[in-house]
Amino acid sequence: MHLPRTLPALLLGALTHLPQTTASKPKPAPQTTLTLWIPSSQQLPSPHALPATTHATLTSLGALHDAALTAAGTFAFRNVTPGSYLADVHCATLAFAPLRVDVGGPAPVSPGEGSVPVTVVRAWETYRGNDWNNMGAEVPRSGGEGGRFAVRALGPKEYFTERGSFSILGILKNPMILMGLVSMVLFVGMPKLVENMDPEMRAEWEEQQKKNPMGSLMGGGQAPGANPMGNFDMAAYLAGQGSGKKDEGEPNTGGGKKSGKR
Repeated sequence: MHLPRTLPALLLGALTHLPQTTASKPKPAPQTTLTLWIPSSQQLPSPHALPATTHATLTSLGALHDAALTAAGTFAFRNVTPGSYLADVHCATLAFAPLRVDVGGPAPVSPGEGSVPVTVVRAWETYRGNDWNNMGAEVPRSGGEGGRFAVRALGPKEYFTERGSFSILGILKNPMILMGLVSMVLFVGMPKLVENMDPEMRAEWEEQQKKNPMGSLMGGGQAPGANPMGNFDMAAYLAGQGSGKKDEGEPNTGGGKKSGKR
């Protein structure tokens, strides 16, 4: 028995009529070009004076883009995919404000326009050490959708602390010097004030100094060779009581027995 020659043709036709399942290829993510530029400002009159090593980085989780400074004072990042990025300008002499750049999907286009979709890109000034959602003022994009974002210069970097100069006023502001000057004024001025006092007031003041417990420590009102600490009661002094003895006529409040016969 011989097979007909048309059998291979029949098998080929049957295979062509089977449902074909082709693996769907992943659609590539849209890409765009992001451009940053440095405008002239009071801190940076001429962007062309920046060092040649100045460059900018665009970082996100798992992505890093680097762009060198061009002659026009711009940084061009190509093939940037959608996501949220941190844009930094690295310079040895100047500090620049970092930017948060959000690259979104393509903007919707009307069906009748026939134009190419444009990727939506927005930028804000951000602050280091703060939450990622804590954004500052939005940076406008100059030149329309295909324009660039300006990076603001903050000022020169200071690597060393300036050494302070000698100042007489700075020495006089020292608390120890002020205390010494006040003590000197009291030491010199108090005798002058005592000499100009009224005789009666001066005698009363000298009497109070003799009764003062601290006066005995200073040697006032003591016999020669006597110990100034002999009659000083520290507990009574701290309690605010006088150092004199109690009056002899003070009634006895104790619970002792009365003497004498009935």
